[in-house]
Amino acid sequence: METRIFHPEKEHTAIAEAAAILSRGGLVGIPTETVYGLGADGLNEDAVRRIFEAKGRPQDNPLILHVPSADWLTRYCEDVPKVAYTLAERFWPGPLTMILRRKPVVPLRTTGGLDTVGVRCPAHAVTLAIIAAADVPIAAPSGNLSGRPSPTTAAHMIEDMSGRIDAIVDGGACRVGVESTIIDLTVTPPRLLRPGGLPLEALEEVLGEVQVDRAVREKLGEGEKPRAPGMKYRHYAPKAPVTVVTGSPQRSAAYILGQLTPSSGVICFDEFAPLYAGHEVRCLGPAEDKAAHSRAVFDALRTFDATDVTQIFAQCPDETGLGLAVSNRLKKAAGFHTVDAGSGLMIGLTGGTGAGKTSALRALEQLGGYILDCDALYHEMLRSDAPMRRAITEAFGDVFLPDGTLDRQKLGAVVFRNPAAMDRLNAIVYAHLVPEAARRAMGHDLVGFDAINLIESGMSSLCCRTVGITAPSEVRVKRIMARDGISEEYARMRIAAQKDEAFYHRSCTDVLENTADSPAAFEQQALQFFTRLIEEETTK
Repeated sequence: METRIFHPEKEHTAIAEAAAILSRGGLVGIPTETVYGLGADGLNEDAVRRIFEAKGRPQDNPLILHVPSADWLTRYCEDVPKVAYTLAERFWPGPLTMILRRKPVVPLRTTGGLDTVGVRCPAHAVTLAIIAAADVPIAAPSGNLSGRPSPTTAAHMIEDMSGRIDAIVDGGACRVGVESTIIDLTVTPPRLLRPGGLPLEALEEVLGEVQVDRAVREKLGEGEKPRAPGMKYRHYAPKAPVTVVTGSPQRSAAYILGQLTPSSGVICFDEFAPLYAGHEVRCLGPAEDKAAHSRAVFDALRTFDATDVTQIFAQCPDETGLGLAVSNRLKKAAGFHTVDAGSGLMIGLTGGTGAGKTSALRALEQLGGYILDCDALYHEMLRSDAPMRRAITEAFGDVFLPDGTLDRQKLGAVVFRNPAAMDRLNAIVYAHLVPEAARRAMGHDLVGFDAINLIESGMSSLCCRTVGITAPSEVRVKRIMARDGISEEYARMRIAAQKDEAFYHRSCTDVLENTADSPAAFEQQALQFFTRLIEEETTK
């Protein structure tokens, strides 16, 4: 079959021709604000059967009728409650599907054998015009092959449906990006069957109590009949298996970093993409931008099929607002294979020699923090981490002694006089050390990363807060002299070679200045500081 592609913005007959195909029982890919749908006359059983065949869709998976206004509800639904009109007035046209009692005119094939039917009015001018021209309700599930990620562009539709259906109408990219929200109005209280482009919170403003069906968060069991599209079957899945990681953005990012293999792919929030350099990465948008996540999630899942990844790890937004819909789609793509990375706090500490970082770390430890000394971890990995040792050897030659220890003088001769070589060494160390630090942070509710190169290594992106410990240079000179038994001249040279205070003010979320007259006094100052910081983070 040759699939025609209509471009309504260029072809004035496109809408009429698409409507004519639907009127004679054909299949047309239609644009909506949510995702592209695979449309047919919802009252024509033969046309509806062809939808299931084209998609490879299970016959008990119900379809949604698309109508141009609430005036059409009584054509296809019995006992329409007043609240349905209230919802339609508030949210139609828009990404809301209402489950109502069906009239006999609606075939059971359309409803998956149910005595109820889902109805919505899409917020897309082209499709509303097609429905009006065809003068029939359009039954339209998402226009993907069954199980694949839903299409949010005409190109996605063409990829899955070219040669299977009569036509595809190119109406541009979908502005919402996840399917409609489905609310069942045949039960009391109303029940959310599928989260979507209309947040649950918006429905609760109108309906009051809304029950969330358990299929939103977990897989239906064998023999359970779905009451709405997408409730039962594995959906939205790329070819590679997906693991969804929940928890705070920093914790989920750290968990993923610690689990990656060379063939892993990552779906993540924009802020964390640099952590996964060298891997196939798809970004959802900034961590707090749920609307961006909903627009990006299906494209992210779909495009992995053109890669060689063997597994995909996906950061998951929290369930507020559109996050519930995005979380639901990711978990369905994963077959509900999820890992909770937790919501504990990870705090990064950095600072120059003599500023008082040790005292600050003791304060954090008093509050139950697990302190990870990244310098000590680096030296441990130099002794025992075979991949890092191998990478250093490949880059700089045989710089390890027969007993396995690093020949620092030999390596130093290569890197200390060559900035490019030093940058290469640091890149190797960071690529191995940061994932190992992330692995060790898991399982601890409060973590303090002690890292001189916290910012440069990229470890700062794993932290909810980064704290620069500073102190006046004259104070630092005296402390270093007393602590290390060195001359004033050498102490000043060491400080001059390190970052200045402006770096910490510029690069860290917080700066803790050590003005105390003793380490014990600064430890108490730091204790009050971290107590306040932790309270701020846990009450967000």
